[in-house]
Amino acid sequence: MLTALILADSRFPGGGHVHSGGLEEAAARGLVHDEPSLRSFLHGRLLTSGLLAAGFAAAAARGEDLAVLDAELDARTPSPAQREASRAQGRGMLRAARRAWPSARLEELPRDPHQPLVIGVLVDDPYEAALTCAYLAVSGPASAAVRLLGLDPFGVNAVVAALGVEDVAARAAKELPALGSPALDLLAEAHVRREGVRLFGS
Repeated sequence: MLTALILADSRFPGGGHVHSGGLEEAAARGLVHDEPSLRSFLHGRLLTSGLLAAGFAAAAARGEDLAVLDAELDARTPSPAQREASRAQGRGMLRAARRAWPSARLEELPRDPHQPLVIGVLVDDPYEAALTCAYLAVSGPASAAVRLLGLDPFGVNAVVAALGVEDVAARAAKELPALGSPALDLLAEAHVRREGVRLFGS
């Protein structure tokens, strides 16, 4: 449980702070501008890409073949920008994890792993791995909303607390989902092509 808490802590040096999970692009387009619109965005993200990532973290925690899982997660992530964001966060998390928790299982990960697989290897309980991944799927964009839109951090954290992250994690721990998130894929592709100053990498 301690590993899960450390990974979910925004101070963990895994590189997640440079990714907004599509929030920056959604805000730039006026799709997210206040707490109600943020709630809708986070709810949608949790039930699509969050559930997907949590399911793969749980599968990795169960000890399933990491190369197969990596290929399957690629297949379920049609957006190149989304795949690169997941792998960038995986690289950052793996670099920090090798220092904190060196293990033979970490060395079994593919060379450029998706973040959920790193989480699953580190948090060897399927539910806790799914919960960590589901929480990170919404906590990063929530933090970005405070920075980008100046929203009240107390209100934003109340939104996150009410999302039902635990229910999504419980579902993800039981099955490997095959759903997609086309709106987030489109936002990711638009964000990577946006000219000018961007605060976040994704």
